[in-house]
Amino acid sequence: MISRERKEQLLGHRGLAIWMTGLSGSGKSTMGLLLEEMLHGEGVVTRLLDGDNVRTGINNNLGFSDADRTENIRRIAEVNRLFTDCGIVVINCFVSPTRAIREQARSIIGSDFVEVFVDAPLEVCEQRDVKGLYQKARAGEIKQFTGIDAPFEAPEMPEVHLPTANESPEQSAERLFEHIIERIQLPSNA
Repeated sequence: MISRERKEQLLGHRGLAIWMTGLSGSGKSTMGLLLEEMLHGEGVVTRLLDGDNVRTGINNNLGFSDADRTENIRRIAEVNRLFTDCGIVVINCFVSPTRAIREQARSIIGSDFVEVFVDAPLEVCEQRDVKGLYQKARAGEIKQFTGIDAPFEAPEMPEVHLPTANESPEQSAERLFEHIIERIQLPSNA
């Protein structure tokens, strides 16, 4: 089997799992798309994972019960581990509302896990809500919606904190990019 080191040398960068957490509407997907574009411009091989591409594929048999949400994150973390072992940078955009669920992902992925808190107040997220999810949750049409009738536990010590209500998407993405590009650089003797 070809070693991870050889694969990373071929790609010219290290594998990494960027785990963006925050309320729906906080800017996770926007940050993910901007970061992916910036990294691609530097020749970095990436894979963006979000609820849309994961819930319709590998996790299409899961619902939104506590057990299914935990299994959803477990599977996503296992996929991340496979990608990072190949030297790929994985950008994850998931609410992942509890510290325990994020710690589960960190324990599976290991030292390649970078927690990013995409932080916007609930009222800002509701204003940005293009899908009308908050309105449906407040009307009782969606049960256990994070931020309304299900809790969100903010990260206590994220590697990167992005206050997206206080800076432009481009400013947040640039700060995130600078942190990530430093983490994925191979030693100069590689």
